Amino acid sequence: MSLSENRQAIDKLDAQIVRLLNERTRHVLAIGEIKLAAGEEIYAPHRERAVFDRVCGHNAGPITNEQLRSIYREIMSSALALEKTMTIAYFGPEATFTHQAAIQKFGASLDYSAQKTIGDVFTEVSKRTADYGVVPVENSTEGVVTHTLDMFVDSDLKIVSQIVLRIQQCLMSNSPLTKIKKLFVHPQSLAQCRGWLAKNLPRIEIVETSSNARSAEMAAKEKFSAALGGVLAAEKYGLKILAQDIQDNSVNVTRFIVLGRTCSPPTGDDRTSLMISVADKSGALHSALAAFRSQKINLTKIESRPSKRKAWEYFFFIDCAGHFQDAKVAKAIKLLGEHCNFVKILGSYPNVE
Repeated sequence: MSLSENRQAIDKLDAQIVRLLNERTRHVLAIGEIKLAAGEEIYAPHRERAVFDRVCGHNAGPITNEQLRSIYREIMSSALALEKTMTIAYFGPEATFTHQAAIQKFGASLDYSAQKTIGDVFTEVSKRTADYGVVPVENSTEGVVTHTLDMFVDSDLKIVSQIVLRIQQCLMSNSPLTKIKKLFVHPQSLAQCRGWLAKNLPRIEIVETSSNARSAEMAAKEKFSAALGGVLAAEKYGLKILAQDIQDNSVNVTRFIVLGRTCSPPTGDDRTSLMISVADKSGALHSALAAFRSQKINLTKIESRPSKRKAWEYFFFIDCAGHFQDAKVAKAIKLLGEHCNFVKILGSYPNVE
């Protein structure tokens, strides 16, 4: 086919795509009306995953599955925005990795509300000022975000979904690398890039900041300075990316959780998060955890946190494979209750890599 023939074919296909997208959206809006009338949540993580799996199953290329998921993320985001004015609260400020994770999960069409603290995110969702909240829960190199875990002690919110974001640290500036004298950086980003900085900017002045977005904002204002952060921060503050993927550990991943009020039904590949407290006696924790072993359930995480209510009293946060409605998980939770002062289900949600 000639150039003009290819372009004519594209024009014809574009017209078909627009028609089909609008037809799809009309069905989505009809479903939304049914859900709202029944008092159900509009956002359904289990359905979202099913759509991704189905469309990727139809994919014969050359579009990659990752690219196809990104396209459908925005298709679903625009439909959600038409169904209901939806606000996503996140631990801000704007252009941080948490903001990036929220957009990765919900798309660009919804309203986003940056919050100063993780506690504020919980409050916004609890008050229904926001429909959902996004907060970090653990990093593969720096460990758990303890404040997020602590918030669940007194909160009735549920974990309804999770986001796994590969953290790609970038050096950004509007000055050439050889002229940079000062680096604005959040302590965690600094910890993740010490090796690269020691090798490439060994004598640079380091100024710690409250967030990656703040680092980028300061670097944009001051000549011969740079910042560490994500691509979103560089775009927001008009900085050039001088070096990308400069973190010392190439497998640097942060897991974020989506806060909501209702858990999704089982998908067949889920994770359940629990909080327990055991009696202060020898072997209590071992006896409690035996509930999972008896049901052959894999534990993916266990963390302890001081209860802050009584000296030497601890809460244990547990992640296990499966959904709390699955027979084996339900049995394990029942057995847990025989050895624990209390057991709290924080949520069951689709698993992701």
